[in-house]
Amino acid sequence: MEVILLKDIDRLGYRHDLVTVKNGYGRNYLIPQGMALIANSTNKQKLQAIKQREEADRLARIDEFKQIAEQLEGKVLKIGAKTGTTDKIFGSVTNVQLAQAIKDQFDIEIERRRVIIEEEIKVLGSYTATLDLHPDVQAKVDFEVIKE
Repeated sequence: MEVILLKDIDRLGYRHDLVTVKNGYGRNYLIPQGMALIANSTNKQKLQAIKQREEADRLARIDEFKQIAEQLEGKVLKIGAKTGTTDKIFGSVTNVQLAQAIKDQFDIEIERRRVIIEEEIKVLGSYTATLDLHPDVQAKVDFEVIKE
C-alpha cells in the first residue's frame, strides 16, 4: 500500500514522502493516527501543490538563510558533555544537541534534520558540522565539546 506521510516518522520517512507500507500498518495505524493519507491520484495532486507552495516559500526565504549562514560564520559553539576519566563522552554528541546549542547561544531556530555531523563525536575536542539550510545555502559551524 502506498501512503503519503503527513509527519516525520522514524525509520519510515519524512513529511510529504510517498512510501510503501504493509496494508495493516497503513490502514490500522498510520491513517487513523493522522500520520498518513492513502496515495490515490487526488491526494498525489494535492501533494504536488503543497510541495510547490512550500518550495516557493523556501525560495522566498533564501535571503534569510544566507543571513543565518553569515551570522554563524566564524563563531564557535560550546557544547558541554559528561565524560569519564579518559575524556570519553558518555554517549555521543548528536545533531539534536547541536541544534539546541545554536538556539541557546545564538537564538537561531534550526531544524535538527538540517544539521549534518560527518563523524561520531565520542571524545572532547573541536569539530565541524554542516548546516544544510537550502540547496543553495550551506554553512559550516565549528563547535567545541567541553567537559561539563
